[in-house]
Amino acid sequence: MQYKKAVLLARTKEVRDDGAIVEVVIWRLPRPLPPSTHDFKFRLYFGCGGIDRVRYDNERGKGDHRHVNGQELSYEFESVDKLLDDFERDVDNWRAP
Repeated sequence: MQYKKAVLLARTKEVRDDGAIVEVVIWRLPRPLPPSTHDFKFRLYFGCGGIDRVRYDNERGKGDHRHVNGQELSYEFESVDKLLDDFERDVDNWRAP
């Protein structure tokens, strides 16, 4: 039996002049990671000084969600393009609490 492997779609990391880090990692999986119903595994991160400011991710048993200023919120995945747009919007609009 042959197994399909996960395919890396995107991996980028930017260190900004102020020391902030923006990192995006997206994989296409051979099958959804429950409870997600889509075929993507993702981790999108924005932080500075070792502190998460904005993070989007999904994990087995927990599903798709995002973190903003330490608060975990549900996230409704629609597409990779929308995921990237939503993350960019949250990073652009981020303000310290």
